[in-house]
This record gives sequence, C-alpha cells and structure tokens, in this order.
Amino acid sequence: MTLKRTLDMARAFRESDDTTPIVLMGYYNPIFHHGVEAFLQDAKAAGIDGLIVVDLPPEEDEELCIPAQKAGLNFIRLATPTTDDKRLPKVLTNTSGFVYYVSITGITGAAAAQASDVAPEVARIKAATDLPVVVGFGIRTPESSRDIASVADGAVVGSAIVAKLAEGETPAEVLSFVKGLAEGAHAA
Repeated sequence: MTLKRTLDMARAFRESDDTTPIVLMGYYNPIFHHGVEAFLQDAKAAGIDGLIVVDLPPEEDEELCIPAQKAGLNFIRLATPTTDDKRLPKVLTNTSGFVYYVSITGITGAAAAQASDVAPEVARIKAATDLPVVVGFGIRTPESSRDIASVADGAVVGSAIVAKLAEGETPAEVLSFVKGLAEGAHAA
C-alpha cells in the first residue's frame, strides 16, 4: 500500500459517500516524504476528515498538527493506560475531533479490552476534555463492541477485521461482521 493509493481509495469512497468521516491512521514518515503541505492539500481534496499520526508527540505540534488543523483536518491524539494525569493535559493540547484511548498496553489485537478496566480511564479523560473519547485495541466481537461503547463514546475495531480478511472471508462475510460490530456499539 502507498499513501497515494490510500488517498485514491478515500477519493473513490467520497464519490458515493460524502458524510461518513474518514480518519487516516499511521506514521509520519510517508507524510514527510510526500511533503506536509502537499499531503494536507491532497488529503483535504480526497475528503479526509482527520489524522491519527502515532509517532508525532504533542511536542512536535508545529510539524503537522497545527498545519493540519489550519487546513481543516482534525488531529486526533492517543491516550494510553500509561498516560498519567501529568501528561494528559499535554496530550489533549491541540487535539480535535476525538481522543482515541488505547485500552490495553502491548500490540493491537493481542488482548481483549475490558469495559471495567476502561471505564475509569474514559471518565478521567472526559473530566479533562469536552471531546468524545473513543476506545480501541482488543475489541473483536459485537459483545465487546457493545461493552466498550457502554462506557465510551465509541469503539474502534481494526485487527479483528483484518483477521477476517486474512482468513479469506468473502467481502459479504466481512461486511456482515462489521455490521454486527456496529450493531453491538449502537446497542450500548
């Protein structure tokens, strides 16, 4: 996959859907190589609504965060189980759109998120911001999607969908799985 192909896919999606938000999540290197100004223009033209750039800390806001917001793109930050009360205000500075709470430590898809563990952290973050708090990592079933959405403003599922594709499930089967996840979250 390339950044250009990703933007082309977003542009093609926008031809039939101009309401579903599109948030790109990744690393800064492809953006840097594309050129920040060119990337922001191309992302905006493709219909991108926000960015999650996992390797750019708040101390580097002038690099991409501030220019992205000036271009009309949300810049979404990650908060983690290790983001303490001292670090949280810095993480929330210049964050827009929503806060993405990483529910577990470790790698994505490795463990299951537990609503009982997530709830106090979501409450702590919500006490420090008016932004929605969306939880990701370790959400693999409609039930876990429902449980997490009951304590947060939303649930993010990535690895479980990729796993279904890797297992060779048909597009219809994957779409049915995603629909089940969404129904679980909306049932909360």
